[in-house]
Amino acid sequence: MKRLLSLFLLIAFLSSLLAGCVTTPPAEGVSEEPVELSWYVNFSWYNTPWGGNAVSRAITEATGMNIDFQSPDGSESETLDALIAGDKLPDLITLGWWETQLSVIIDRELVYPLNALAEEYDPYFLEAADPDRLAWYTQPDGNVYCYPNSSYTIKDYAEGRGAASNQTFLVRKDIYEAIGSPDMTTPEGFAAAVRAAAEQFPEVNGQPLIPVGAHEFTQTGCDSFDKFLLNFLAVPYEKDGKFYDRYSDPEYKRWLSMFRQLGEEGLLSSDIFIDKRVQMEEKLLDGRYFCMIYQRTDIADIERQIYDSDPDRVYIAVDGPRNIDGEPHTLPGTGINGWTVTLISKNCERPDLAIRLMSYMMSEEGQKLITLGVEGEHYHMIDGRAVLTEDTQALLSGDYLQYLETVGANDAYWMLQDNRIQDQWKPLEIEPIRQMEAWARPYTFYSGQYDVSFTPGTEVYEAARRIDAIHGEMLPQLLLAPSEEEFERLWADYVRRREEAGLAMVLEESTAQMAAAKARLGIS
Repeated sequence: MKRLLSLFLLIAFLSSLLAGCVTTPPAEGVSEEPVELSWYVNFSWYNTPWGGNAVSRAITEATGMNIDFQSPDGSESETLDALIAGDKLPDLITLGWWETQLSVIIDRELVYPLNALAEEYDPYFLEAADPDRLAWYTQPDGNVYCYPNSSYTIKDYAEGRGAASNQTFLVRKDIYEAIGSPDMTTPEGFAAAVRAAAEQFPEVNGQPLIPVGAHEFTQTGCDSFDKFLLNFLAVPYEKDGKFYDRYSDPEYKRWLSMFRQLGEEGLLSSDIFIDKRVQMEEKLLDGRYFCMIYQRTDIADIERQIYDSDPDRVYIAVDGPRNIDGEPHTLPGTGINGWTVTLISKNCERPDLAIRLMSYMMSEEGQKLITLGVEGEHYHMIDGRAVLTEDTQALLSGDYLQYLETVGANDAYWMLQDNRIQDQWKPLEIEPIRQMEAWARPYTFYSGQYDVSFTPGTEVYEAARRIDAIHGEMLPQLLLAPSEEEFERLWADYVRRREEAGLAMVLEESTAQMAAAKARLGIS
């Protein structure tokens, strides 16, 4: 009996050790009938379904959970505000780290502390999570309420593991080469190239060429014509230790004036002011844009399809707008804030399962699944690097919608993607995607110390909202001004209105946040 008891205790001890080593949710988290968790993603364009593809089925099999994804039909901000006001937040919530609702959700105690859920139900979460990211998102009460995706630390950049900037200046390769691969770094060269492209290629497959493309215009502006353009022009974030008002910089004005001139000549298509992401992607796939300042990862799936049908028609990254001194672009890499953050609502009846689902998706096993698919079926590991099967690669390049429906990898479920883990074994991309990344890397720098946000309800928050609204209102007017005289009048009005809206207060608070972030990040 003593020997049997000793054997039983030994088995129990070894079992407990093994349980501590697994990278999936504990067995008790897996039910015979899958439990459904609702997951709100605060992006109206997100519409990837759950259940029909191999990745979602594999996650359900591993965790015992199905996901009911929800996204806004219209305004993201208004939809999320309504969910908060009605106390109807779904089980999990994913939103941009900069969204003002993030602090509202946390301050009103509408979500669980992830560290508390981990300690009670799933200690592996604290192993899967990066300690620097946890520390960054730890609140004054000592709790962590959200976890980021696509996050990189200063240490990652110092060790050469940081991400190349997502911001690129893209041109359609065949058209760019046909007009002589011109220098587009000066306003004069840029305008001349656009005119040449429009003259030589007025139509693309029977549709009018769109000489200059852009990100979607919103109530607060357009990334291509504000944030990204400022970065290409190397307009500084700070001067003499103080946060700088980049939007009133003379270089920014100089380039907006050039774009205005193109507009007067009919070379700024009305499409770019009204198109949403769906329409933009259709036009990208058709190759209707000549050039655009755009995020390279947003075009990657389309680029694969174009490359598969006509390698000469792909978009390539080239040097874009520069300041009058010709200084190199200063393109921000992803910082420790990441892109989005995910939280678990107190409306969730099974927070124990929700935290285990997060742990699984954050684990290396989960990261391989959401990135590559099912090993042996969609890819094989060869010398530490994943190699997609021929059928999977053909689907990924040739019919991306079908790929999503049947495979569902390639970070289709990106809410907890960890690029730093994935970069270890992801397959090498096709040449044009590698080209965009390689082009951006030399211009990339860490800019997380300049990420600022303001607490809703405060005076500075309201001032920032007013300033953003003024920019969103006036940017199209500046670009579409019928004459240079009208542009100058609008610019003076733009500068005055922003100052009257409380710009000095916003810059002062931004300077304080910048200094605090530098102290936390160890930046002198």
